[in-house]
Amino acid sequence: MGRAIILVADGFGIGSAPDAEAFGDIGANTFAHVAQCFEQRTGKPLALPNLAGLGLVAATKAVSSDVFSLQDEMPCSGAYGAAAQISTAKDTPSGHWEMTGVPVMYDWGYYPNTPECFPKLFLNELTRRTATPGTLGRCHASGTDIIRDLGEEHMRTGRPICYTSADSVFQVAAHEGSFGLDRLYEFCEAARELLYDANIGRVIARPFIGSNASDFKRTGNRRDYSLEPPNPTLLDVMTEQQMNVVAIGKISDIFAHRGITTSTKATGLPALIDATIEKIKEEPDNTLIFTNLVNFDQDFGHRRDPAGYADALTYFDQRLEDVIACMTKEDLLLITADHGCDPTWIGSDHTREYIPILAYRHGIESVDLGSRTSFSDIGQTLAGFFKLPPLEYGESFLDRL
Repeated sequence: MGRAIILVADGFGIGSAPDAEAFGDIGANTFAHVAQCFEQRTGKPLALPNLAGLGLVAATKAVSSDVFSLQDEMPCSGAYGAAAQISTAKDTPSGHWEMTGVPVMYDWGYYPNTPECFPKLFLNELTRRTATPGTLGRCHASGTDIIRDLGEEHMRTGRPICYTSADSVFQVAAHEGSFGLDRLYEFCEAARELLYDANIGRVIARPFIGSNASDFKRTGNRRDYSLEPPNPTLLDVMTEQQMNVVAIGKISDIFAHRGITTSTKATGLPALIDATIEKIKEEPDNTLIFTNLVNFDQDFGHRRDPAGYADALTYFDQRLEDVIACMTKEDLLLITADHGCDPTWIGSDHTREYIPILAYRHGIESVDLGSRTSFSDIGQTLAGFFKLPPLEYGESFLDRL
């Protein structure tokens, strides 16, 4: 038995999910629209030979009628499919928990899209506990926009910037220098404690640097404070069996640091992929290496930047050769996503989409895994791969790999 590697291209959907209408997302297709925009901008098709060779195009066209093309599409040499989601929301924890066997079958707490959207009693208690002079923002907003608009006032007043989105999230932006990174974390920890009863999925610290609105920039010191999954995930089962779970990027935060044996932080796609390759080279058998590639979602999806998204996909495609070169014949690679984040879509929120499931082992033949009804099929497959008891949710496709 070898290692399993999961690469989560955060926010990389491949077409409207069956229930997209309930989310206002009929017609969303992150991958197809990025490819279309690239060809319109450059006059040539997007080149993703490695992802296409693993079946990405075939998986997308099986669940979507969007017309797009890639340069030099290759015959498939991996197992490919698409998965819909059964969790009630289209956020990061819901997607990751479901792919490890624990779909979110209840409703998160959310904030209304109105001015002053946070309860005053909550904010008053939060500022009292943290001895802060008040807050700014207190609304739905784009993280980069609200830092640009309120960052200078924040530095003058010492009031942290609080905002949210369509997800179940309370986000706090503060300047690393004038406010302090440790103080920001303490503020978010206090907020997390106060928001358990409201069932808010995540409190996120969003530090930034710069001297004024023209050069404010978020840093890699983001920290997520998540609720714990309601039931044992694949990660919990593995660590209980003395197996290794190596978390890279924000995976540890997403799972509230539960079911993790080793955690590695990295900022940016190159560093995240480098860290993954390093772990593949050094970790023993019976190890799950679990990487979240947040930049697709954070830097290009939410910011509605299809050109940047295309460039990031091109880079990821090129680096897949390095990842595969490190794998042994016993290893299993899974490339997937946690939700969509179509950079051509209205607004700046996630989109309810199918996610790709691309599976690769050395010597694998082309296999069509079809349309899957739950992200949990990934976790169930890995439970079989590691010879663990079946998880509560999901249908394994291990016998087809």
